[in-house]
Amino acid sequence: MAVSGKKSFAVGAGAALGMLAILLAVRFVTQNPISIRGAVVTRDEDPAKELPVSDVKVTVVGGPPAFAVRSDASGFFNIHLSRRIRRGSPVTLRFRQPDYEPLDLHDIAGDRLYIAHLTPLRRARVELERGPEVQISNLIVRYSMSTTTAINVGSAVKTFRVVNTGNVPCQGRRPCSPDGKWRAAIGSTLIDAGPGHEFHNARASCVAGPCPFTRIEDTRFSNGSRTLLVSALDWSDTATFLVEAEVYKPVVNDVGRQSYPVVFDQALTFTLPATAEGVSIEAELNGNRIVFPLGPALYLSWAACQFFVDKDRTKVYRCELKPGYRF
Repeated sequence: MAVSGKKSFAVGAGAALGMLAILLAVRFVTQNPISIRGAVVTRDEDPAKELPVSDVKVTVVGGPPAFAVRSDASGFFNIHLSRRIRRGSPVTLRFRQPDYEPLDLHDIAGDRLYIAHLTPLRRARVELERGPEVQISNLIVRYSMSTTTAINVGSAVKTFRVVNTGNVPCQGRRPCSPDGKWRAAIGSTLIDAGPGHEFHNARASCVAGPCPFTRIEDTRFSNGSRTLLVSALDWSDTATFLVEAEVYKPVVNDVGRQSYPVVFDQALTFTLPATAEGVSIEAELNGNRIVFPLGPALYLSWAACQFFVDKDRTKVYRCELKPGYRF
């Protein structure tokens, strides 16, 4: 009995130690954030003017070394931390960008979102005082979207037969009638609309012969398909089937559209659908109406622009005026 008691005690102690190890491991993991995530925006009393700041170098100062990261076009950053930095430990985040004042954010490591507000550097206005600023007004964003229109160019008609002899017992030799009693036959036909064309409103039916003892077996077609494959089952005498459909030709058109940006202080913002192309900004510069294509480089002579794609694939554009210009 004494030996049995010692074994039970050892088993119980082992289980307790195992449970303690699990609890300590869980506590260790929960107290050690895997990463620090946040966003960088410009400092302003008006929240509508707190624009995202991209290409900001973000590093963790002190403690174990960490890789420096840079904020993306939406201002987002994510720094992976060493597990030796525990939750609740002091942490300093350093933010550096040439166009903004440096910022060291002193905070506590934890499961939270970190927002850094950077103050733009006040550039000397010596050059601006040499002459008046160029006024930009009446802004319009122009872009195009491709739309597809289907034009009816005709119709297709085709008949096919399913040859069979009625009242012949099936005897388990497929194909058979739906009840398995009579020998049946299957026939099919394939129609091709031709290159660059597609079928719409396709239909198939039995038009001659013992139609009550037939069934359309397979209709592999839908609106927009180039080919139609139709199969039919006949478990009586020979029957004839008719297939019809309209033939359409898809035509792609580029439709011009326009939008109006929102201006916050020295920056403008606008969003476009995911399929928008050929983006340009039409504006008046000191009364002269000019169209400025953005192009892949997002270049404007009077503003610095950035672009990113949102989670719903919306295209987001932000442009900040260069010195010498004002809205």
